[in-house]
Amino acid sequence: MVKKKLIYKDFFLIAEAGINHNGDLQKAYKLIDKAKISGATAIKFQTYKTEKRVKKNNPAFKILKKCELSYDSFFKIKKYCDKKKIIFFSTPFDVEAVNFLADINVKLFKISSFDTSNYELINSILSKKIPTIISTGMTSIKEIDKIRKLFISKKIDHHLLHCISKYPNTEENSILSNISYLKKRYNCQIGLSDHTRGINTCIYSYLLGARIFEKHFKLFEDDNCVDAPVSITPKQMTDLSNELIKLPKILGKETFGIKKIEKDSKIFKRKKML
Repeated sequence: MVKKKLIYKDFFLIAEAGINHNGDLQKAYKLIDKAKISGATAIKFQTYKTEKRVKKNNPAFKILKKCELSYDSFFKIKKYCDKKKIIFFSTPFDVEAVNFLADINVKLFKISSFDTSNYELINSILSKKIPTIISTGMTSIKEIDKIRKLFISKKIDHHLLHCISKYPNTEENSILSNISYLKKRYNCQIGLSDHTRGINTCIYSYLLGARIFEKHFKLFEDDNCVDAPVSITPKQMTDLSNELIKLPKILGKETFGIKKIEKDSKIFKRKKML
């Protein structure tokens, strides 16, 4: 049975810093500070060597190169997160990055939607026996079944995020019914990697059973960062955290008959009439 270790205060909220630091270590520190203050459980980055991620003629090469952080920077980021008491983890995009992150004792790995069939990368992650979160954008059920079997065979905790790989996405195109389907089909925690501009989709997905939430994160509304169109601000992250905290109380536990809060209304309850 897959364990469920990622739930923290009923949910696991990820501030996806990604490459929104623009390759600036000091900006990465600021993102960590704001994520912690905003109520995020964890902050996630992307670890890669650009030349191993895309070819030089790829339109994204220059952007990724500009936003590339060195391993030394990530070592400092990990220490800073430990100091601030927020969970650090990252999406590795090559085997070298997997080895590095394992060496600095990362608590989690993230497999992006683009790599759910990248078995060289997946097997490298499996070899580390570290809990892993898997996004499922553009991924078929057959592909999800296959990657799940690999993690189950190695007895490694893993969890699935419903994801629509559209940047930005809209609420109307979020297909949140996939969350209900994934929960019924798989014995693991299900969450949402959300690319809408707001926080409502995360709240809706909580009501369907999601408990892991990943939102791209920026410092302020007009932040000049790569993923600004799909990122939320610290204020929005705080609002999301507060709403997720409230939801268990709003949902409550199943109970029928006259509830304690209804006792003053008992006098109006009519008796059965034949």
